[in-house]
Amino acid sequence: MAKHTPLYARHLALGAKMVDFGGWDMPLHYGSQLQEHHQVRNAVGLFDVSHMTIVDFPDPAATCALLRYLLANDVARLYPGKALYTCLLNEAGGVIDDLIVYDRGDAGYRLVLNAATRDKDLAWITPIAERFNAAWQERDDLAMLAVQGPEALAKLDAVLDARTVAAVRASRRFHAVESGGLFIARTGYTGEDGVEILPPVAEASALWDRLLAAGVAPCGLGARDTLRLEAGMSLYGSDMDETTTPLVSGLGWTVAWQPADRDFIGRAALEQQRAAGAPQTFIGLMLEDRGVLRSHQTVYDGDREIGVTTSGAFSPTLNRGIALARVTVGVGDHAQVEVRGKRLSTRVVKPPFIAR
Repeated sequence: MAKHTPLYARHLALGAKMVDFGGWDMPLHYGSQLQEHHQVRNAVGLFDVSHMTIVDFPDPAATCALLRYLLANDVARLYPGKALYTCLLNEAGGVIDDLIVYDRGDAGYRLVLNAATRDKDLAWITPIAERFNAAWQERDDLAMLAVQGPEALAKLDAVLDARTVAAVRASRRFHAVESGGLFIARTGYTGEDGVEILPPVAEASALWDRLLAAGVAPCGLGARDTLRLEAGMSLYGSDMDETTTPLVSGLGWTVAWQPADRDFIGRAALEQQRAAGAPQTFIGLMLEDRGVLRSHQTVYDGDREIGVTTSGAFSPTLNRGIALARVTVGVGDHAQVEVRGKRLSTRVVKPPFIAR
């Protein structure tokens, strides 16, 4: 049976088209995915992302040692209130999951993991945490709402108390504040400004209602996917997985090589690949012909097959097809993608596709 977020009844009441996503019944859209996409780019939208897995590690000292070994990025770079994007790797350097870790000071660390990878993530983390004597707790008592768009912070004035709004406004991107009983992070998956709010489950519906009353439009997973693709943000299971390393997935910047004596899972394999030279690179493709790019389409450089698209969609902002692709190192300024038996011309670009 599919899982439901605390806002499931709200989605049905709004007429959302519900779909299965990682074992959860989630809203794909509330009538128009295209309209929701533009709503976020031009104003503000509201997403229910309560399906995400939230894990707290309350012991700062034990958890810092654990996470410096467990994650490719280095949590020693953090300070209270700061967040870090990173990958969880296997010994071969393959990506088990990508996640955000928050430094909560004396309260320890908070990890937000992908919903579809919950079981394997926790199975991987549990025995390693035991070795470090780092206790942890899954926070299924918390929901998660994302308010995204250029008007996101302005809308909070009508929803949260003045002290909390002031704290959020004073914070920077990839930072979090805890105020008014809420954990509020300046993070998101759209390429726009905004926040992700983690209220107690019992308060989630009331907060959702207040946001809607303030003029924040509900948006579904469909718009979230086209928004993140335009922003050049990777999707686990499409753009990277356990068979690919960060170095061939456009995520080399998430690997902290210094200090050189920090041992983390997958380091030896990544160092070997880096020394040999990564055989593939991660690029963006903008369609110059008419059509729509999707994942798993073959990419060519002339007659030479050089790779495959990993994510693709029609970009509502750019009004053309775009895709992320993993290809052989050395690709030029143009490439072709095979779409329904025809090779369509694309321009090679460096993600993101839109600048904010």
